[in-house]
Amino acid sequence: MNFKDMDLADNLITALNAQNIKQPTDIQQQLFAPVLDNRDVIGCSQTGSGKTLAYLIPLFCKIDVADTHVQAVIAVPTQELGIQVLRQIQLLAGNASMDIRAIALVGEGNISRQIDSIKTRPQIIVGTTGRILKLIHMKKLSVHNVKTLIVDEADKMLAKDNIDGLTQLRRSLMKYTQIIMVSASMDKKSIQAASAFNSEPVILNIKADKAIPGTIRHMFIISDRRNRIETLRSVINALSPKKGIIFANTAYDLEETVNKLVYHHYKADMLYGSNDKLQRKKAVEEFRSGKINFLVSTDLASRGLQIDGIDAVFNLNLPENSTEYQHRAGRCGRNGMQGVCVSVITPNEVDKIKAYQKEFGINIIQRRLFKGKLVAK
Repeated sequence: MNFKDMDLADNLITALNAQNIKQPTDIQQQLFAPVLDNRDVIGCSQTGSGKTLAYLIPLFCKIDVADTHVQAVIAVPTQELGIQVLRQIQLLAGNASMDIRAIALVGEGNISRQIDSIKTRPQIIVGTTGRILKLIHMKKLSVHNVKTLIVDEADKMLAKDNIDGLTQLRRSLMKYTQIIMVSASMDKKSIQAASAFNSEPVILNIKADKAIPGTIRHMFIISDRRNRIETLRSVINALSPKKGIIFANTAYDLEETVNKLVYHHYKADMLYGSNDKLQRKKAVEEFRSGKINFLVSTDLASRGLQIDGIDAVFNLNLPENSTEYQHRAGRCGRNGMQGVCVSVITPNEVDKIKAYQKEFGINIIQRRLFKGKLVAK
């Protein structure tokens, strides 16, 4: 199936082509019709499968550009994801020559400027529930005409820290507002919690047979634990990636890795849960723009990041489970690009690598360093 088969308007197809998106992904195909039909949907699809566009494409078909009321709210767990979604809306609207206006209302933003931005009469609001609710309570934001509520990173929004805000936001909307929830992964508990917000939802659980894009090469290299960072640095030198994410599991490993990379003149920064908000924003923006080439992060801190052009993923520590390996690897090799995922492991972690190979049907090749190059074992 292509976008023409979905009866998508020519201007939207042109806009997608401008982003080098020629064919819809599985989630984009399957979410399209139920969203257009005003059905409630719970959609689960792997990282890198195009979930943002999966809900934006049918949403753009539903927006009445002549109506200057807020017609859709997109609730997100973090400022970074909110800004990324806003950028995608603006890019799609611009390339499609559609007069669709959107603003971001996030907790870290200047509230006076946000109040001014509401006066531009946007049709779409993207934001964190706390800030949206505050502006509703201040009577600066009216949501009485909202027809669609989209919950991005739904598993996180349904977690203990966020569900109260989401519940309050739902109560602020009309009874028959369409609810769309999307996430990379949702367990049974999350789906049950999501169902409480929905009326007879269409549930799409697109596992893609645990697929990892075939554009990604996988390899591992064995190192002593104490020499992992030096080994990582040698691997980076051998591969010379343009833009890479390095995953570590602890704050100590993050800081140690960044400090050593910067000492050796690599352009690198880190993301961690306790980061200062401004520092975190700076790191993401500099990585996106290419001012820095490497971002060192935990799994949690990287949730929701949508950055194009990543050609390498490095695992300084193996993830807690196979799903996180899939999510990590899926950061590269997107939109037909080639990518590589390299794991630096200790000898007793080889069994984990073999388990990933079996589960995902991939070949993770062992490599060793020889004269500055990665060669066959």
